[in-house]
Amino acid sequence: MAIVDATLENIRTAQNPDGGWPYSKGGSWTEPTVYALLAHQAGRTAAPRGSGAIAWLDAAQRSDGGWAPRRSVDQSTWVTALAALLPPETIGAARHARAVKWLLGEGGMESSPIYRLGAFLRNGKLPDGADLDGWPWFPGTAAWVTPTCMGVLALKKCYSQRPSAALRERIDQAQAFLLSRRCADGGWNHGSARALGYNTDSYPESTGQVLLALAGTDAAKLGNSLSVAQRFLREQRSAAGAAWLRLGLLAHQQVPAAAPLFTMPCRTVPDAALTFLAAVAEQGYNVFLE
Repeated sequence: MAIVDATLENIRTAQNPDGGWPYSKGGSWTEPTVYALLAHQAGRTAAPRGSGAIAWLDAAQRSDGGWAPRRSVDQSTWVTALAALLPPETIGAARHARAVKWLLGEGGMESSPIYRLGAFLRNGKLPDGADLDGWPWFPGTAAWVTPTCMGVLALKKCYSQRPSAALRERIDQAQAFLLSRRCADGGWNHGSARALGYNTDSYPESTGQVLLALAGTDAAKLGNSLSVAQRFLREQRSAAGAAWLRLGLLAHQQVPAAAPLFTMPCRTVPDAALTFLAAVAEQGYNVFLE
């Protein structure tokens, strides 16, 4: 456990004076700040300047209820789902509710009525997958795998505490979107299973994220995806990739068959935080699902 504790200490020392965290050095960003707070939550310990981190997030929330990647960006984006992964008591129930409302109001442009009308006028028929709706990186653009995974995880945590038909429907739509984007090899990439008429290759990080977001899904629907994740893990050279794969496999009660954690360098705060979260998940507590 010494190396696990050292990883958490490295995360602590990377915190900026303003309360947020950088990716490596420099200014604070929403993504590493949330991952750092999740690591402290999983470690059941307070961040050294926990109140400063929450104050940073409070100030970063925009009037529409979402978060931007950093405070200098003038638009709410996918990182809102990350903030919504934090417990309501961490960022405040009202702020959390506004974040969830923002997520429920967003979707990929391909599911919008205007886009579907345009597709009908061009092709003479409505596009397939009316019930498939993920989340985009930026509002008004196409849905992609990673932001959809984070949206699913955020809404599933919310649903476990306050079930509603609206949450269930949105989660089901997004999970169906993810299953529809699976590559021919059984894994997932950024979201395009085919390009220019050819099958595209899957990525380790995306495959782990999707398996995590599909926790509880019937194994028959996953096909060989779990074995693909195990293969990726054996070949992995990225700390974040290994962490996402482990988190995804553990979400399906699969024992990761690869070298122990902490064998690859953590070059960023998200690398370190995700590696720590995977280590804690191996001990039975997956912060993304509980």
